[in-house]
Amino acid sequence: MRMGVAIDAACDLPQAFLEEHRVAVMPITVHVDGAEFKDNRDPAEIRRFLDLKLGSRSHAAETEPCSVEEVQRLFLEKLVLEQDCVFCLTITATRSPINEHVIKASFAVLKQYREARERHGVVGPFLMRVIDTRNLFAGSAPAVVEAARLIKADETPSAIRERLTYVANNSYGYMLPRDLYYLRARAKKKGDRSVGLFSAMLGSALDIKPLLRAYRGETSPVGKVRGFEQGAETLFDYVAQRVHAGLLVPAVCVSYGGDLEELPRLPGYERLRSACTECGVSLLEAPMSITGMVNVGEGAVVVGFAAEEHLAEF
Repeated sequence: MRMGVAIDAACDLPQAFLEEHRVAVMPITVHVDGAEFKDNRDPAEIRRFLDLKLGSRSHAAETEPCSVEEVQRLFLEKLVLEQDCVFCLTITATRSPINEHVIKASFAVLKQYREARERHGVVGPFLMRVIDTRNLFAGSAPAVVEAARLIKADETPSAIRERLTYVANNSYGYMLPRDLYYLRARAKKKGDRSVGLFSAMLGSALDIKPLLRAYRGETSPVGKVRGFEQGAETLFDYVAQRVHAGLLVPAVCVSYGGDLEELPRLPGYERLRSACTECGVSLLEAPMSITGMVNVGEGAVVVGFAAEEHLAEF
């Protein structure tokens, strides 16, 4: 059985990984300050966004996730012809309507795929499985990495779906933002009161940064650090500890809202890299999606991994 993976653009993974595993990307359209971007994880488009230096104005951006009709076209014109089963992994349904769009599209796809396949001489049934990673950005990566591994191992669709659901329920995404004012402005734009004005003012005045955690569809602060550099070191050292403690998927994904060449220069990053090497864990570095950057601000860091349930200790 030919099996494949589709993700939405806000699932942060390296382009090389997506190409190696032929991962389809469901795009998100971003409108900001008169410019339009097609967020489909294309490195050139991400570079264009960064080069235009829209950072301070991006909090007012409008994002349009792949519509139900666009998902249907992607599947009926391409994926149902190339695969016999596709696992669609999306960022958490609590933060984006893309999961709902894909589920709605799946009804039409499963009704119409036979006709599309017959026209091209493709026989046999087609399966489409939609999985909410219950996480954001790099936090969605572990489930995608596991999907690729299980497909390569030729596991059954039912076994893969069960395993991916388990990994999604145990995936952690930790984020360190650079600019609390930006984060508050974006939250206000979206009607999210998770970052209050007083907290933003206090944090900026004292250079206090929150460490945020996405887990099982919920996003909340789990710690505070003084300054971005110290925050990065605290976060990377914490993840290195989790790597040594053991992960459910042997991969850590780091996404960064800027030039990836800056990552190794952040305090603690080389220790995280060493921990991954020692433990046989892949360290996947990816540019943050344009959607991610307009939502949390340029320069933010997100680290994702899957592990047994544990307390966050910072």
